[in-house]
This record gives sequence, C-alpha cells and structure tokens, in this order.
Amino acid sequence: MLREILSITGRPGLFRIVSQGKGTLIVEELGSGKRFPAHARDKVVSLGDIAMYTESGDTPLGEILDKVYAKYEGKKIDVKELLASKGLRQAFEAIVEDYDRERVYENDIKKLFTWYNILVENGFTRFAEEEEKEKNTEE
Repeated sequence: MLREILSITGRPGLFRIVSQGKGTLIVEELGSGKRFPAHARDKVVSLGDIAMYTESGDTPLGEILDKVYAKYEGKKIDVKELLASKGLRQAFEAIVEDYDRERVYENDIKKLFTWYNILVENGFTRFAEEEEKEKNTEE
C-alpha cells in the first residue's frame, strides 16, 4: 500500500496515485481528496521506496512506521510540541534505538512523524506487512 502513496517535492502532504498518463500521474491529496497532475519534471517518491539509515543498514520506512504506530498506539503525534521541547530526537530514539545519528537529521524525523500523522488520519494502520505482501505477489 505504501507504494501507492507519494511524496512530491515542493508540495506539503502525501498523495495517492489515481491514474497514469503520458508523462504525468494523476494524484489525489490524502485528506482533502483534491486531484491534480504530477508532471515528469516533479520529483515524486513512493513511500515504499524510502528507507532510513540505521547502524544495522537501511530500514524500510514501512517497518519504522509500524514501530511508530505501536509506540503511539495509533494516536497522533504532536510534532510542534516535540520541536518546541527539543524532544524530537529523543522521541525517535525511543522507537528506533539504532538509527544513524550522523545521517538522520531532525528534518527527516519531523517529516516521518508528519507523514505518520497524515497516514493515521486517513485510516492506515499497517505499513510493512502490506509491502511484504506486494513483494511476494510480484515474484
């Protein structure tokens, strides 16, 4: 399922692929449902293709989102409060103890928590399992 969810550079939020055309994707913003084209010149990244640096290698975003979901029991994270109290790294460290502290920046953690909030608000409860099923059906 995360393969269908996109991040588009320069646009806030997350998007779902609705349709594909020649040189464009028709995407729908999660939450508002607003549809628009994402052109070939836009930098579009599937959440299923993203991983975060850890000491044991790269960890897929889906696995990390599952850990965040388990830690916060599916509740929304107050990202602004964590930023104000300078507790962003500590909150992430409580979830992923072995993250690479040199290569994972605060902005990456903020983006992860923001994406988590958007996904949870839109009914997502599982992240990594769905990716594994998709990989198994492709093989």
